[in-house]
Amino acid sequence: MSIIAIERLALALKAAGGTPLAACRFQRRVHLGLLSGILILLVLGGCASTPQSDQVLACGATADRPLPTRMLLDDVPFYPQEALQCGPASLAMGLSHLPGPAVNPEDILSEVYTPGRKGSLQTDLISAARRHGALAYVIRPDLRVLLREVAAGHPVIILQNLAFNWYPKWHYAVVIGFDLDRGDLILHSGREQRQTMPMRVFERTWARGGRWGLLVLKPGELPANPDEPAYLNAALGLEKAGQWQAAAQAYGAALLRWPASVGAALGLGNSRYAAGDLPGAAAAFEAGLAQHPDSAVLHNNLAQTLLDQGRSREALQHAQKAVALQPDTAAFQDTLAQARKAASRRAGNS
Repeated sequence: MSIIAIERLALALKAAGGTPLAACRFQRRVHLGLLSGILILLVLGGCASTPQSDQVLACGATADRPLPTRMLLDDVPFYPQEALQCGPASLAMGLSHLPGPAVNPEDILSEVYTPGRKGSLQTDLISAARRHGALAYVIRPDLRVLLREVAAGHPVIILQNLAFNWYPKWHYAVVIGFDLDRGDLILHSGREQRQTMPMRVFERTWARGGRWGLLVLKPGELPANPDEPAYLNAALGLEKAGQWQAAAQAYGAALLRWPASVGAALGLGNSRYAAGDLPGAAAAFEAGLAQHPDSAVLHNNLAQTLLDQGRSREALQHAQKAVALQPDTAAFQDTLAQARKAASRRAGNS
């Protein structure tokens, strides 16, 4: 079989912001005395710059894309966070906001909580969301983007450092609203439902957490501020999790948003192929070739799909085109050999 996956393409498929997700961020239990507590308050309320908050509070994101003055997603469920388990609680809130049955923190505790680390890795939250059939999309590290997502009805799971860079206290929470007149964000955080936090304080703690934010979307739903490479990367994650139907829905939405996307066409065809929908896969590859007639990988994958349907003559034509475009690719050569053999057998039987 010579279906070529989307990750083999030379596409800039990367998480929004261009930086890898941190592999060592987890909440710690920090035992601080009264003096340390005072120091933390000084840091949170100190004079560190807050350029993103300053711009938002001055003009409401941008002049051409204003934000509503107030927003509250009052349908986001709240789960009090047990000690060191803010990761499972935050992800459960995000998943339970989607259509379908509610997900309790206990249901996903073993998926996202690492006892030895006493917390949850960002990558674990993303992987668990995908296993539950949700599209996990990392937003750009920009407060304006975060607020636009909330305004569009998308709660945002965020990571904060509530202490110091040199002595971090990592914490996940869910942003569910904002009030620009008061300069506040509203979060489900810890044991506090609808916690109000000054936007500038939030920015400082969020910046120390890498400005990381995660959307948990139903497949086929686009972020309010979609970025094509980041969205295709999120859809690819569903493929890797074996969530073929969900991946196909995500790629279908991507094609509606970016009709000329070769990555979306390839991903849609591959997901349908893996789900056993060969006619649907062939249709996706053919639609992609209508936009990109010189795409060797689309020709190859269509050839393999046609072979599996017993359409050897058509398969041979596309396999030959793939090899003509990229003669040194072994997988394409393999598909061509299969197509020639199948076409020869058919000619001998006719």
